[in-house]
Amino acid sequence: MAVPNVIVLTGYGINCDDETRFAFEKAGGHADIIHVNDIIDNPSIMDRYQIFSFPGGFSYGDDTGSGKALANRILNNLREEFLSFIERDTLMLGICNGFQVMVNLGIIPGLDGKLGSPRVALKHNNNSRFVCRWVDLEIEKGAPSVFVRGIERLHVPVAHGEGNLYAPPATLERIEAGRLVSMRYANPGGGRAMGEFPYNPNGSLNDIAAVCDSTGRLMGMMPHPERNILFTQRDDWTFLREKYRREGKDVPAEGEGLAIFRNAVEYFA
Repeated sequence: MAVPNVIVLTGYGINCDDETRFAFEKAGGHADIIHVNDIIDNPSIMDRYQIFSFPGGFSYGDDTGSGKALANRILNNLREEFLSFIERDTLMLGICNGFQVMVNLGIIPGLDGKLGSPRVALKHNNNSRFVCRWVDLEIEKGAPSVFVRGIERLHVPVAHGEGNLYAPPATLERIEAGRLVSMRYANPGGGRAMGEFPYNPNGSLNDIAAVCDSTGRLMGMMPHPERNILFTQRDDWTFLREKYRREGKDVPAEGEGLAIFRNAVEYFA
């Protein structure tokens, strides 16, 4: 299998770069943490990579709105390079703040193919509070996203203050009609959250937790799959360990979130 090279972006408040690098390497890729300034100084570095990842964090302290300052820095310095990267057979994943950056870049949902033209927004959570908790996700059947292939459900954490996805009615209709929703917030027992807190932690329209572009190669998501790479990272792992043992089942070593990164790596097999 070909081993893809992964850029894990860092700089100016990004703080999930180490975890994201670990996740991609655990999945079989080769990941490098690279500062945005180093890419601006040497844009051709992107030519050596097949996957670009925007990790979570608080880029530029979210002072001008989550993800906006970093998106503007990229647009002002790397617009053509990003267009060229996306036009190749590459993958791009944005997690939490990374999703916010991709939305502000106009990469997600990518309805018009233009950088710098946001079509959706990630607003303040409905409860006006930072929410940090574990959530359940249902993978949308028929979604083209490379990252969710073969996955039905995920149990992963969220940690954000601005994850409430909003789109004008016409744009939301295009997103739904194009099957660009990759994941939705769900009830623990199954079925969509239907906007109910805490299962939908932010009030996102239609319980949307992740969105991809029409190619399926670019995806942004608010939850953090890189925080459930090992089974022992789960909030309920001790309970499940005893449950599996009493049922005579093997206790898994991997966490559910690893599947997102393994799908990305295996795309280049």
